[in-house]
Amino acid sequence: MSAVDAQIRPFNPQAAAVQLMISWIMAFGVFLSGFVISEPAPYEVLMVGQVALWFLFGLKISRAVAPLLALLLIFNVGGLLAIMVLPTILTDQVLYVAVSIFLALTAVFYAAVIEDRPQRLKLIFQAWVAAAMITGMLGILGYFHAFPGSEIFTRYDRAMGAFQDPNVFGPFLVAPMLYLLHGMLKGRLTESPLRILGILILSFAVFLSFSRAAWGLFLFCAMALVFIMLLKERTNAFRLKILVLSLTAVVLMVMALVVALQFEKVRGLFETRTQLVQEYDGGHLGRFARHRLGFEMAMEKPLGIGPMMFGKIFPEDEHNIYLKSLMAYGWIGFISYMSLIVWTVSMGFRYMLRERPWQPYLMISWIVLIGHMLVGVVIDTDHWRHFYLVLGIVWGCGAAEWRYQRAKRA
Repeated sequence: MSAVDAQIRPFNPQAAAVQLMISWIMAFGVFLSGFVISEPAPYEVLMVGQVALWFLFGLKISRAVAPLLALLLIFNVGGLLAIMVLPTILTDQVLYVAVSIFLALTAVFYAAVIEDRPQRLKLIFQAWVAAAMITGMLGILGYFHAFPGSEIFTRYDRAMGAFQDPNVFGPFLVAPMLYLLHGMLKGRLTESPLRILGILILSFAVFLSFSRAAWGLFLFCAMALVFIMLLKERTNAFRLKILVLSLTAVVLMVMALVVALQFEKVRGLFETRTQLVQEYDGGHLGRFARHRLGFEMAMEKPLGIGPMMFGKIFPEDEHNIYLKSLMAYGWIGFISYMSLIVWTVSMGFRYMLRERPWQPYLMISWIVLIGHMLVGVVIDTDHWRHFYLVLGIVWGCGAAEWRYQRAKRA
């Protein structure tokens, strides 16, 4: 048996039905992550039970996944210490810390199930694409008030799908878009029209979110994927295919954008959102001023000021994940968070271009992770469910590589 065969184990015939069922339940959890219009969402309800049952019935945390668990635990210990310094602890603050711990466990869960069977990656991304297409269409239909009550899928005249915030809705769609783009570039030309249609729908939904962070994330990730694939696939035929299909997709997206801008409502909001510095960014106690004041405050408050306290001191929340980690989790949380990010990024970079069955999923997730680190300068990603999914995918692929190398040495 080769090292790859040892890593990608065939299903045990006696346990095939059970394995299929639990894998589909896991994928259904990923699907539900696209529908968080109220909290607690169905995603939380399913995942709490699912994570407990998987570990109860033997899902193991290997040495390759253990650092992820350790760093996330230290991060949340920082959150617990930060909440202890508060003179009065509110229920919402306790719930905030509880959600942080829950999301940390979901990242470890995804890493463990992927290491156990990397074949589940395809199911995860297919479920993610299905959720993105449905919530994306809801955002588009809601924006244009296509049916009575559709305004529930918008906020401040911005599409948000089945989410509570357009700034989370837009980034959620980026990884599924990359998955479709990768399939278009690597797959058969006969399948490209359906993938291009999917990319157009998701691109339009991201555009209608009018989230500058989502726009930047979308463009960065798309260009990064094409660039990395050009480095990896060096045949002239493949490069020509990438050039033709990429140009086709760009032309279609530009045409869709031109059509969208014919609507006065879309054009007016687009002109407003494309301004580099908005009214709430600059000025006294604007976004950037709050960042500076917050980092100065961190020098005086090593344990942080507690979750949800920054917005009570200043006009708005941190809108910066690095400042958020300092304020809500203290220096302990900040150091563990930065250590986790550096470790994850470096691990993904080492393994990203190795020819493995999980290589495309690792590459997509690594690019999305880098994009989230960049947009994290101007937005909070602390409780984004899909961010912890991406984190778990990268660590799961890294753990699969670790098992592969062990099998190869043996």
